Amino acid sequence: MLIRSVLLASLFAGCQDAAPPPPEFDGDRALAYVRTQLDFGPRIPGTDGHAKMAAWLDSLLRTRADTVVVQAWDHVSQDGKTLPLRNLIARFNPQATTRLLFLAHWDTRPRADAAGSSDSTAPVPGANDGGSGVAILLSMADALKARAPTIGVDLLFVDGEDYGDFGVDKDVLLGSRYYAKNPLPGPKPRFAVLLDMVGDAMLQLRQEGYSLTGAPDVVERVWKTAERLGYQTTFLNEPMSGMTDDHIALQGIGIPAIDLIDFDYGPNNAYHHSPEDTFDKVSARSLKVVGDVVMAVIREHK
Repeated sequence: MLIRSVLLASLFAGCQDAAPPPPEFDGDRALAYVRTQLDFGPRIPGTDGHAKMAAWLDSLLRTRADTVVVQAWDHVSQDGKTLPLRNLIARFNPQATTRLLFLAHWDTRPRADAAGSSDSTAPVPGANDGGSGVAILLSMADALKARAPTIGVDLLFVDGEDYGDFGVDKDVLLGSRYYAKNPLPGPKPRFAVLLDMVGDAMLQLRQEGYSLTGAPDVVERVWKTAERLGYQTTFLNEPMSGMTDDHIALQGIGIPAIDLIDFDYGPNNAYHHSPEDTFDKVSARSLKVVGDVVMAVIREHK
């Protein structure tokens, strides 16, 4: 009986050891980070809201990351304005040679010029387009501060993504292109995951076209992780068209990068680049689903 009890106890302990850790990503906290960003007002480069947001990000990240790198530069736009831009990179376990990169843009669009927009001169609030990706990165920083990663992780907050005209490729994707031209010293990230428009309450993420062609192994890794966590109804095993987004510049310097983006935001994508991109459109559950997946990708990477 004693031997049997010891064996049962050992088996029970082994099962405990094999059990996955409890979820560490806080969707409610991520949603609160969206609210804080909106309280700054539009985060358009050169405005007061943009400057306040930059200072907040910098101070918050320095209490969480091992190292914070700031890339600051001026960009002269097509309309002749000098835009003060800055990328912030929060580094965890900076000495590690195996590194992963996660990124989102923190600026917002100066004009709600989407087709059908109720006011094409109004700035975009950016609750989902900008705010959601940043909120997930910040909640990832909370989790990585609470339990340090065994690999290196960089969280990149890129600026100047949404200022200009995507149709003619002017004054857009400025931060990711700057990072690509000025990479950090040391080994390149094994891969990168871009978080863009990932807070929609009706979130459905399809496999973006340039991600499938440029980093199919990363797409497979992320979608298999989502499936294992039971998030198949959010991470759909379906392709979508390619999006010109921040992951393209990273692919250009040899970093396999994918774009997590739901480009079906509202009826007929009506909330994208519109004044309706507001706090009520964003869901704590959607943020948590994406956050759980990216944190699992980090914890399970060898």
